[in-house]
Amino acid sequence: MDFFTGKLYYGNTVKQWLIAAGIIVCTVLLAKLLYWAFGNVIKKLTAKTKTRIDDILVDMLEEPVVFSVIIIGVWYGLATLEMSKAVHRWIATGYYFLIIFAIAWSITRVLDALVEEYLAPLVAKTEGDLDDQLLPIIRKGAKFTVWGVAVIIALNNAGYDVGALLAGLGIGGLAFALAAQDSVANLFGGFTIFVDKPFTIQDRVVVDGYDGTVEEIGIRSTRLRTLAGRLVTIPNSKISNNVVENISSEPARKVALDLGLTYDMDEGKISRALLLLEKIARETAGVDSEKITTAFTGFGDFSLNVKLIYWIEKSADIFSVQTKLNLKVLAAFAKEGLEMAFPTQEIHTKNI
Repeated sequence: MDFFTGKLYYGNTVKQWLIAAGIIVCTVLLAKLLYWAFGNVIKKLTAKTKTRIDDILVDMLEEPVVFSVIIIGVWYGLATLEMSKAVHRWIATGYYFLIIFAIAWSITRVLDALVEEYLAPLVAKTEGDLDDQLLPIIRKGAKFTVWGVAVIIALNNAGYDVGALLAGLGIGGLAFALAAQDSVANLFGGFTIFVDKPFTIQDRVVVDGYDGTVEEIGIRSTRLRTLAGRLVTIPNSKISNNVVENISSEPARKVALDLGLTYDMDEGKISRALLLLEKIARETAGVDSEKITTAFTGFGDFSLNVKLIYWIEKSADIFSVQTKLNLKVLAAFAKEGLEMAFPTQEIHTKNI
C-alpha cells in the first residue's frame, strides 16, 4: 500500500493527491449540507420574525455563501499539493477572482432584492411614470458600479496596473461624454422634471409655444398631444430650460365677458344690465359665486361698454358653462329690451 501511495505524479505522491481530493469532496458535501440548512432550517427561523429583511438576506446570500465555501475548500485542497511558484500564483489569482466575484454577486443580489421589496412599491404608487422609467436605470447603474469596483480590485490583486487602465478609461469616457452631451442633458432634464414635478401625466401645459396634454414623460423626451390632436415630442433639456405654464394647475378659469349696448340706453337700463349679468352668473352652475365682478367700463365709438368677470370652477366643463351663461345673457337682454350695439356710422350731408 505504501508502495502505491508513495509514487510521485506531477511532483506529488498519490497520498497527497488523495488528501487534496478528499478535502475538496468533503467541502462539496459541506456545501450541500449548508444549502440544505439554509432551505430547511434558517429560512424557517427567519420566516417567524416580523421583518422581511432577514428573509431577504438569507434568500439572497444562500447561493453566494455556498459557492464561497466550495471555493475555499478547493483552494485549501490544492494548497496541500507541492507545486511551482508560478502554478501557486496562478491558483491564488484565480481564487481571489472567484472570492471577489462571490462578494460582488452577494451585494448585487441583496441590493436588487431590497429595491424590489421596498423601493419598487413606493415608485408604483406615484402618479407620474418618470420614476418608473428611472428605477430600472438606477438598478442597472448600481449593479454596474458594484461589478466595476469588483473588476478593478480583482485586476489590482492580479498585479495589473489599474491606474494606467483607469487613465485610459477616463480619456475614453471624456470623449464619450462630449459626443453624448445632448443625451446627458436630456437625461438630467428628465431627472429635473421628476424632482420638481412641474406637471404630471394628463396635465395641460404650454411649453416652448406648444399647448397640449402631457401623454408621456420619458427619460429623453416628453410627449404632448396638442389641441389640434398632433403628437409633439419635446427634449427634456428644452423643458428644463424653458418656462412651463401648467394650465391644469389653475384653481379656476377666469372669463371676461365684454358687451356693448346701444347709445339709446339710459342710466337705469345700464344698471339693469349690470344686475342681470351678476344674477345670471350667480345662478349658472359651475361659476364661483364668490368671484363675480360687473362694471360699466366706458364709452366706446359706437357702444356703451359693460363687463362681466367671473371664474369657472376647476371641476366644471369650461365651454359648457360659458355656453349656458352666454345663452342666458342673450335671452335676458332680449326680454328686457337691452339692445346690443354693432359698428355704425352716421353720414351728414350739407347742401352747398
